Amino acid sequence: MAGKAAEPGVIWARPERTGRGPKPAYTRADIAAAAVRIADAEGLDAVSMRRVAGELGCGTMSLYNYVPRKEDLHELMVDAVSAEHELWEPGGDWRAEMRRVAQQTRALMHRHPWLTRLMSPVYGFSPNALRYLEHCLACLDPLNAPYGMKMQLVGMLNGCVTSYVATELAGAERTRSLPWTQEQENAVRIAYLGSQVATGAYPRLAAAFTEDPGPIDLEGAFELMLNRMLDAFEPKN
Repeated sequence: MAGKAAEPGVIWARPERTGRGPKPAYTRADIAAAAVRIADAEGLDAVSMRRVAGELGCGTMSLYNYVPRKEDLHELMVDAVSAEHELWEPGGDWRAEMRRVAQQTRALMHRHPWLTRLMSPVYGFSPNALRYLEHCLACLDPLNAPYGMKMQLVGMLNGCVTSYVATELAGAERTRSLPWTQEQENAVRIAYLGSQVATGAYPRLAAAFTEDPGPIDLEGAFELMLNRMLDAFEPKN
């Protein structure tokens, strides 16, 4: 089948276009931008080699000269949006820097909702991803820890943000499909929960809700998640 390679490969290790012929009409950046436009507008499932070729105005088979597999196309997409990461001069407070990284990653995933489905360590070594990783490690220079632990921190941070945003997006998508508001549903569900806890069948839940219900807004919960995760890497005296 066209576009399927028998062995794994890294698209960044290959030339921009394979085969002979005239100067390439498109770059990988052109192809990635077209795929990102489709995904942003219609979702990841709408992205296919045929759709991208149509967006570029070329034949589907000719596109395989640039991108041998759909997996390569996904990797180009991830790298393209990774370029949106802001890279700043670190200020010396590693916790503040990591919080800033997390916030901008969350914003990036909301701009490109399909991104949470493609986050994978396999795609973590593209040009823009490597620049992002190097920047994160520079932000962690003040942290007295081996690089292996710093890499773990970055990986955990990305994993936590990806999972959190995926939950946010799923909730928003569900809300859009309902004939009532989120506030109306929350009121009904909270009332039901209160009635069940009041039966006395769940004494620990009752104590937990009475003692400290915790943050109920998305921003508060996100901040709490970040703080708890970063606490785990705080040097112990």
